[in-house]
Amino acid sequence: MPRFANSVANLRSSEIRDMMSLATAPDIISFAGGMPGNELFPLEKIDRIYQSLTEKEKQTALQYGPTTGLPSLIESLSDYLDKKGLPVKTNRLIITTGALQAIHILAKAFIDPGDPILVETPSFIGALSAFRAYGANLVTIPLNEDGMDIEQLKKRLDTTLPAPKFLYYTPNFHNPAGIIYSRKIKQEIVDLLKNKDIPIIEDDVYSDLYFYEEDLPGMQLIKAMDPEGIDVCYVGSFSKILGPGLRLGWMMVPEGIYRKCELIKQSIDACSPSLSQVIADKFIRRGDVYDYTASVRQEYKKRGLAMIEALEASLPAYVSFTKPHGGFYTWLQLPEGTDATAVLKKSIEKGVVFVTGQTFDPDAIQNNFMRVSFCNTDEETIRRGVPLIAEAIKEVCGH
Repeated sequence: MPRFANSVANLRSSEIRDMMSLATAPDIISFAGGMPGNELFPLEKIDRIYQSLTEKEKQTALQYGPTTGLPSLIESLSDYLDKKGLPVKTNRLIITTGALQAIHILAKAFIDPGDPILVETPSFIGALSAFRAYGANLVTIPLNEDGMDIEQLKKRLDTTLPAPKFLYYTPNFHNPAGIIYSRKIKQEIVDLLKNKDIPIIEDDVYSDLYFYEEDLPGMQLIKAMDPEGIDVCYVGSFSKILGPGLRLGWMMVPEGIYRKCELIKQSIDACSPSLSQVIADKFIRRGDVYDYTASVRQEYKKRGLAMIEALEASLPAYVSFTKPHGGFYTWLQLPEGTDATAVLKKSIEKGVVFVTGQTFDPDAIQNNFMRVSFCNTDEETIRRGVPLIAEAIKEVCGH
């Protein structure tokens, strides 16, 4: 038998990944994947960008690049993030091979086996897998409608020894819970962690996909607040604002953390894809990023509102759900003690898939929740699929 490393002993396949083959079956309606709709990609813009490249730019695109990213993309991305109010002048950027690589690099930088870290429950499964890969002890804090339960966070900070290595959270249009953190909760997190040598990893890949401009003031990031006495490691991605197949993300971190992360990335893949970086750079410089995000925001809003309408019309009264204000997801709560896996089995029989809540629980216990994605499904299909999920719920829980 192969003798695998202890660090991979606790890794388990994501239910989402396991379902991807099922989700691609021709007759299945999938509310499982957190991916953009293929029909929404800016194909013409990307074609024009590539056709406009000079011979020298194409050579750069096919060559190795600097570990931290092509200087041209660092410059254009800095400008893009500066316009969002992020403190680019006092931090350093590293281009990564997707946002998940940025999370992996930060996990490797901070975690020794057995180290406690603070995570939300529910939480993004990709981040949880990364943290487990480095042997972290996941200390969980439940989510409320406006963010982390601050009383529980205080309790964990008082009782967790040694002190947690960092806190990981998703501020806007949370995956999977769909919520926006309130300004109050973010400020309380900062106040609790200030001068405690516990960095924050702020995972922000959905903020551009807001439905309502009136939400924007409350969506200010902790990184944009630029608090003193606390290191904030900000993670973003081109996956939702250009295309996940480019495999491009970034981290914006203080200088001391930057130097360590550069060495770690160097040891992982030397550099992120130069071709993707050249395209992303032009996408920003031409202003395409602003036009494109404005258009997909409207499409996701239509899908999100169709999802709300269908859920309100179909669900029994004992099921509650988060009404999305942006992003990709809505989060359904079934009655206490319900097994969402039983609902999923019934739902698959009817030709519809979603993801059960246990997938996103760091303790892998709570399973009376469901993540239903609206991002990859048109309005008509949403209206056909949601009643089938409602039927499955009623068959398991009763009318």
